[in-house]
This record gives sequence, C-alpha cells and structure tokens, in this order.
Amino acid sequence: MTGKRRQFGRIRKLPSGRFQARYLDPDGLLRPAPETFETKADADDWLAEMQTAIRKKDWRDPDAGAVNFTEYAEAWITERGLMPTTEELYRRLLRLHLVPTFGEWDLDEITPPRIRTWRATLLATGKSTTTAKAYRLLKAVMATATDDELIKRNPCRIKGAGKESAAERGIATVDQVYELAELVGPRWRLMVLLGAFTTLRPEELAELRRPDFDLVAGTVRIRLAAPELNTGRRALGETKTEAGKRIITIPAAVLPDVRTHLELFAEKEPTGLVFVGEKGAPFRRTSFGRIWRKARAKAGMPGFRFYDLRHTGNTMAAATGASLKELMARMGHASVRAALIYQHATSERDKKIADGMDAEITRRIGRGAPPPAEA
Repeated sequence: MTGKRRQFGRIRKLPSGRFQARYLDPDGLLRPAPETFETKADADDWLAEMQTAIRKKDWRDPDAGAVNFTEYAEAWITERGLMPTTEELYRRLLRLHLVPTFGEWDLDEITPPRIRTWRATLLATGKSTTTAKAYRLLKAVMATATDDELIKRNPCRIKGAGKESAAERGIATVDQVYELAELVGPRWRLMVLLGAFTTLRPEELAELRRPDFDLVAGTVRIRLAAPELNTGRRALGETKTEAGKRIITIPAAVLPDVRTHLELFAEKEPTGLVFVGEKGAPFRRTSFGRIWRKARAKAGMPGFRFYDLRHTGNTMAAATGASLKELMARMGHASVRAALIYQHATSERDKKIADGMDAEITRRIGRGAPPPAEA
C-alpha cells in the first residue's frame, strides 16, 4: 500500500545514499537543509521542525545574518542622529577596537565565545574603560540586529562587561578654585569661576554669548554648545541633552568678574562670544589645555581636570541642602525624569542654591575680592 504523500517539503535520495530535505519558506523560496541526512527519517524530522517553526511564526531566514558587521555598524551609527562628539567616539571605537576583530565577519558569525575572547584580549592591554565603552557599542549594534531579525539572539551576554570603573573625580576647595582662576590669567579667570560655581560644561562655556547674561537678575542662560572634536572642528549645535537648556543663577560674589570680563575680554558685538583668545579666535580646548596644565601644576593639582570644576560646584550645591531634582536641573542632567525636574526645580529655589554657594565663597575670600587685572 502506498504511504501518505508528504504535505510539507520534499525528500530525495542522493547518489551518495544520503537524503536531502527541501521546503518552501514563507516567501515561496525553495530552502534546502544546510546538511544532508543519513536516513530518510532524520530528514523527515528536520522538515517537521521547520514546519512547526513556520506555523508558530518562529521561523527565521537562515541567510538573514549574512550581513557584514562593518557595513551594518557604520549604518547603525549614521542612522542614530547622534551628537557630533558621540558619533566621533563611536566611529573611533568601531575603527580601532571592533573592526580589527569583527570587521570581516557576518552578524551571525559573531558568537558569545568570540566576543569573550575579544574582550579578554582588549582587557589585557590595560584599557578597561575603553573595553567597557567598546563592549557597550557592540552590544547596542547587535541588539538592533536582533530587533531587525537578522540574528536570533544578542551574543553579548557578559554580565557587567559594559560598566566602567571611573576614577574618583577631584574636588577643589573655594581657595583652590580662586588660585586656579588667578593662575590661568585674567582672560580665562571667569571661565574657571563659572566652570566651578555655575557647573557649566566646557562646550557650554565655549558658546556663551553676551545676551546670555542677565546682570540684573544675576543669571546665565545656556542655549547651545560648541564641543571641539578631535579633528579640531568646532561642532556648534544643541546642548548635550534637552535638559541642558537652562537658566542658572550666578553666585553674587562672581558677578563682578562677569562684568569685568564682558568689558575687557568678550567680543564687542551685541551677540559676541564671551570667551575668545588674544587674537579674537573662538575658545579652543587645545590652546586652553596648555594654559590649564601649567596652572594646575603651579597649584600643586597635577591630576585635576577642568571638568572636575563642575564636580566641585555640584558638590557645593548639594551641601546647601538642595534636593536631587534641583541639583539635576542646575546641572542640566538628562534623565527620564526630565519633565519632573523642570516642573519642580523653580528659579526661586535655584536662587537660594546660588545664595548658599555665595555665602561660602564670601566667607572664604570676602566680598571685596579684587577684580582681575586688565590684560
């Protein structure tokens, strides 16, 4: 008696005596099994698995992961709409630390064992922070590939591999902040004071303009930022996050320095830049870096970074009794609670934070601190 005719797929015996299984995928393409089978029963079992996967909508195109990693990762970065500094970082991590290992492989060839070997090799060079950053980028790219159904599961599964153990940031005293402000010279004195006592980021300081200061209200408004890329290009654009657009009250003890700087050093145009070099060029991180390194060395603070001024100011603000939401609003810190921060961190309370900081500054140096000397 003739057996029941197969309803899904076809099996044929090859001249070698082994069996080949084929089936039509959901798109109507004929798909052969990736290998031949010793028995017809084995081929039949494999076809049954494919049929079940299609019925349950678990079937995945076996050729989907045959996408070159480098091409996919580069497109991933381009499509993200990243800030210039973030895009520069990602492309550098990709070029230096991911492409050398994974560049010629397809997405489905990047397996957990291969990732563990790559990570261990990179860690062995002593670059723990770089390793964590590169791993996070790889994990994000592969997560999108999973969402795109190019691979079935993200192969980045090492717990804690994306966490960084950053060195503890330095905190300066008020006296040390003013010493650094003196040592960088009159032209850059205000940049140091604002970096500490209004906790502005370097890229925010770089794009401050005359109208951003309200000397009657004693505030500074942050609207834009101009980070400097490693190429030296000044990437003018939005602040790091939407929360970065904010108005900050300046401690009263610092306002005389603001007035002096605007009179002597800022561009004279109504919308001129606040911080420019001696020849009138916009602030450059590289040029200022040489001045900063000399100043901190003279102050006996060789490892103190300019960004640590921001940490110093945030610590001072916290000591005034400001709430977490108020601190985050003053810092321009981005989070999922951004809307809540803007709703509840009022300008009145921000004034109290600045007043508290002002009391500490005044106690240390006296309200009659001499203004910076004219260049």
